[in-house]
Formats: sequence, structure tokens, C-alpha cells
Amino acid sequence: MYSKANVRLPKIFADDMVLQRGTLIPIWGWAAANEKIEVKFHHQVKTTKADKNGKWMVRLAAENAGGPYELSIKGKNRLVLKNVLVGEVWICSGQSNMEFTVREGLNAEKEINEADYPLIRHFRVERDVSSLPLTDIKNGKWEVCNKTTAGNFTAVGYFFAKKLYEELKIPIGLINTSWGGTGSETWTSREAFENSDEFKEMIAEMPIVNLDSISQLFITSITKRVEILQGSKIRPESVSQFKDSNFDDSLWPELHQPEAWESQELGEFDGVVWLRKTFVLSAEDAQKTGTLELSKIDDEDITYLNGTEVGRNNLWDAKRKYAVPSGILKEGNNVISIRVVDGGGGGGIYGATADLKLTVGNTTIPLTGKWKYQVEEVKSDISPNSYPSLLFNAMINPLIPFTFQGVLWYQGETNAWRAQQYKKAFPLLINDWRNKWQQGNFPFYFVQLSSFNETNGNSNNGSMWAELREAQTQTLRLPNTGMCVTTDIGDPIDIHPKNKQEVGKRLAAIALKNTYGKNIVSAGPTFKSMEIQGNKIVVSFENTGSGLSTPDKYGYLKGFEIAGEDRVFYYAKAIILNDQVIMYAENVAKPAAIHFGWADDASDNNLYNKEGFPAVPFRTDHWKNVTEHINYRIVQ
Repeated sequence: MYSKANVRLPKIFADDMVLQRGTLIPIWGWAAANEKIEVKFHHQVKTTKADKNGKWMVRLAAENAGGPYELSIKGKNRLVLKNVLVGEVWICSGQSNMEFTVREGLNAEKEINEADYPLIRHFRVERDVSSLPLTDIKNGKWEVCNKTTAGNFTAVGYFFAKKLYEELKIPIGLINTSWGGTGSETWTSREAFENSDEFKEMIAEMPIVNLDSISQLFITSITKRVEILQGSKIRPESVSQFKDSNFDDSLWPELHQPEAWESQELGEFDGVVWLRKTFVLSAEDAQKTGTLELSKIDDEDITYLNGTEVGRNNLWDAKRKYAVPSGILKEGNNVISIRVVDGGGGGGIYGATADLKLTVGNTTIPLTGKWKYQVEEVKSDISPNSYPSLLFNAMINPLIPFTFQGVLWYQGETNAWRAQQYKKAFPLLINDWRNKWQQGNFPFYFVQLSSFNETNGNSNNGSMWAELREAQTQTLRLPNTGMCVTTDIGDPIDIHPKNKQEVGKRLAAIALKNTYGKNIVSAGPTFKSMEIQGNKIVVSFENTGSGLSTPDKYGYLKGFEIAGEDRVFYYAKAIILNDQVIMYAENVAKPAAIHFGWADDASDNNLYNKEGFPAVPFRTDHWKNVTEHINYRIVQ
């Protein structure tokens, strides 16, 4: 119960806000027990009385798009919200590619200088975590779009809103509740897990206690698990020896690099870890200078070679390339020691295997494979991924039952390690939000993972990112969903592609067609069927629009592969003929399966419809996934 008599509103209700048109509008807040409340908006006046706990709510009748208006709430005190609009409200959520701002994107200066859209508004929910559902967010502010504010808007959301405004000419509100590096499980409620056959055993291990208790449990559990793995206590006072080449690391456990340790035995873990790798040099090469490449390291590193520091970096997505001066290398055994600090999300060396190497003169020494590791410190702060539901509790639950039109979602990179389970985790999240809001099957439009060379994944090695894309495609079985394909506008060496303009436009096309009834094409070719004719395969597609197309001037298609029963894939020669794709592979006499875009980096894909929408990656086999049996688990 609130002891103060003053009427109070959730932080989502503020000056410059946008309310959803065409539906009942809940307005709620807190006051003294049994206090009479009067709400005025436009031509409406509603009254109610706070309950014994001080909670009150009214539902305004549906309004047409318009404004600006004042929203007045009166109890023993009076609150007046000004410059309130009625229009279309969209929730923008997910991880870093949704958090990515206009200021960080393509042509940022030009976009910001042209950002004069007073009817577009943006609300940024401040980051917060909670082990229990909260009734209000930590903080946030509605901002009117102009060249002073637009740089801070979610770029995907902004370009989506801009296109919608151009077409609809009505106010657009964006509620940006996103957090980089987060998995879908932290955005899903406890109740959803409890009612899921897939996750109910997992969530039963999650105690219902406050965050302080959760934090202590987390540290204790992680520390115990790490000490069992490495067979020794965590002793920070010993780490000064870890950089020395003569230090005995023979009893240390091993991790595969490049690969985030979250997908390996170390599991969900944030903190400080030492990685060590021994390699051998000839006497001749030991006299030379060299270049040490460590792909990318999440988040920070200090790197030593034979006890001498050769480089350091604190940018988690920057390639490490350190010069090795003469006099550091030696004949025989040499040791690389890396102190890695991981503050959240993935940890360790990641990226292309080709970028993990030492070059000395004409000699290249690959550094992929097993690295010794030892934990120096367990991070004491709870991260959003430490336990399930932490962000749902703090950044989604407080928004319920605020009305909106639909959700834009850009997430999945963090779930790629368990892509197979995402086929259940992602639909669970969507149904969870729909159940919680009780707004029916509101539109839920999402961005399929772009192209990024995470682990050199491909058809023959297996690709986690391809499997995650498949999970996203299968989620389209849920009603009122839509998917924006972006394999052609990614960046193989940057997990945050800067071209968010096209992402926003493609999402807007889905909304304009499915939500607002525009007669337009909004998606690219989708696999329909295949027919094997000798050594050739004829593939038919849906969503071909005005016809299949490719920008290749010779008409050659890329991204297609064929395998026989031996399950070895070969690049296919493919062309468009009679609005179908005809293909064959010289090494496959009896085709059994097709892959299209089945790789972490699927940027070669060049099949479109004539409206410019790229084809959806697919496979026709049901052969084993590399992420099978890799499931989400609570730290024990």
C-alpha cells in the first residue's frame, strides 16, 4: 500500500507520449486507498476509485489519430500530461541490433540532420533487471523526433516509423525496450516456462526470491561449478604467474577457440579468465618479428607472449592484431597468455578461425583448437542472462497493459548456440507476451539474423546461425507474425550491420501489408517444393511477387548447394527459368537435398523477387543439427 496520498502514474505516462488509436486505452496508477480518481482526455471524463492497495485504473474509449491533447489525472493532487498524441504505437525489443541507434548507423549525420518529424515519438526504457515482476520501469522518457533527439532512437524502429508516417500520415510512437547481448529466455516470464513441457524442469530450479538473494546464489553456484571444472579454488592472488612462459598449466582444463565459452563447459559465465596456448618455433623463425592475430575477443583482453605484453583492447567486436617485436619469440616452446574480461553476453575468443594465427616471416601457425583456461574472478553483478525472466520482470511486465499496435523484434544472435531449442523458445516468448497483454494475437514482426562470419559455419561443418534462421522461419507458423530477411544487407565482419534503413523499410512493408491493408509485396521468395530430374533439381517458390530475379548480370544464382545421400554438399550451378530455379552440381549424380544460404555468412545469396525482397534461406533435409541437445540451463 502506498502511504502517500498523491496520485502517481507509471513512468510510461509522460509529456509527449503517444497513445494507441482505435482501441480502449488503459490509464492506471497509484493513490491512497479508496481515493477517488478523475481522468480527463480530449472529450472524455472517466472516474474510478483506488482499491485498498492504492491501485486504480480506467479505460478510455477508443480515439481516432490526432492531437496534441492534455491528459489530466486528479485525486487529492492533479497531474497534467501535455502534448499527448493518438496514433500507432509499436514496441521495439530484442538485443543490440534493436538497441543500435541512428547515431551509430549508415549516413548518420545526414539522417539526423533530416530528422524533422514532430509526430514521431520515442520512449527508451532504462535498463534494469529483477528476479520478481515489477509494477514500474526504472526510468524512461518520451522524446519528440528532431535532429537533437533522433540520434538516440533505435535505428530499426526509427526507419520503420519514418516509412509508416510517410504512408499513413498519423502519429507514430516507439517504445524501445531492448538490451544488447541478451537471450530470449530473459525476456520470457516465469509462468510461460512453468507451463512449457520444454522448460518446466528448468524453471523449477529457479528460486522465487529477491535480487540480492539471487545474486548471492548466482555467485556461489558459479564459483562452485568453476572450481569443480578446473579442479582448484579460484585464487586471484596467483594470477601474476599466468603470463609467464615457464608456468606449468598442464592441469588446467581446456576450451575450444574461437568459440564463446557459453557454448562450452564453462557455460553462462561473466568474469575474468586466463587463456594460454603453447606453440613451437624453429631457431630461424624465433629470430624474426611477427604478427599475432586473435580474431575478436569478448569483451576485453591483455595479451602476453612469453611474459611480455604485446597488445590490449577493450572493444568486444574489434579484431585483435598485435605486432610481435624481435627478441620476444624463442626457439622451441612459446606461450601466448590472454587475460580476458567478460562483462556480459558471450565470452572468449570468437570469430573466423582464419583470423586466429601467428605469422612469422613466411610461416603461419594456426592457433585454433584447444586452449588452457583458468578463472581469475567471477563477476559479482547479475547480468540479464544470469537467470531467466530478469528482463521480462523489469522491462516488459511494468508496461502491461499499455496498449499498442504490435511488436518489432530483433534478437537471436545470443541464442544461436542453442538454435534448435529456439524453435520452442521463440514461439513461447511471443505467446507469452500475447497472453500477458490480452490484446489477442497482436502483430509480432521480427528480423531474421543477418550475415556474419561467426564461426565459419557452413553446410558441411554445420552452421548455428543457419539453424537459428531456420528456427525463426518456422516461427512464422504462429498467426500474425512476419519476418524480415536481411542476409543481403549484413556485414560478415561486423555483427552490427550499419544499414538499418533497409531493415526498417522491410519491416514497414510487412506492417503496411498485413496490419494496414496496403496492396503491396512485403516478402521475398519462400521455398515451396522441389522436383528431382536426373542430376538436376527444379525448385518452385511462393511469394515470387512479379517474378524471380537476380542482380547478377549473367543470371547466375549463388547460395545454392546440393548433396547426395552421402550428405556432402557442393556448390550448385543455378539459373532462373520460367519463374523456377533449375540447378545441378557436377559432383552429385543423384541429388538428395538442397541448401540455400546455409552458412553463418550467407551474403552470397542473390535470389530475389522483382520487388527487391531477398529469398528466405532454407534446407530440404532433416539431417542432424549441430545445436541439437544444447539447451538453456540455470547456473548450478
